[in-house]
Amino acid sequence: MSIYLVFENEIHDEAAYERYKAAVKPMVEAAGGEYLTRDGKIDVLVGDWHPKRVVIFRWPSQEALDAFLSSEEYQPWKQLRESVTTTKTLIRVEGIEHGG
Repeated sequence: MSIYLVFENEIHDEAAYERYKAAVKPMVEAAGGEYLTRDGKIDVLVGDWHPKRVVIFRWPSQEALDAFLSSEEYQPWKQLRESVTTTKTLIRVEGIEHGG
């Protein structure tokens, strides 16, 4: 079952975060993850939510996501991300299988 992660974060150091994005995108893809959107235009149609930045990932399974998040390769980049951003929202949603 696909897993979707939705992040809203605030960036405190743009240059460092650009390094993070450039390094991590190929890691995500190699681990089976896919960026569905990041840094795109956001229009809130209903409600009182005003994010400046939203990232949405799709992962093939919870196991693939867990393996990526705990990988040794990702750890220094995770530390960098955590040091230069504030995560305001993080949700995990299970997807439905095609035809389901």
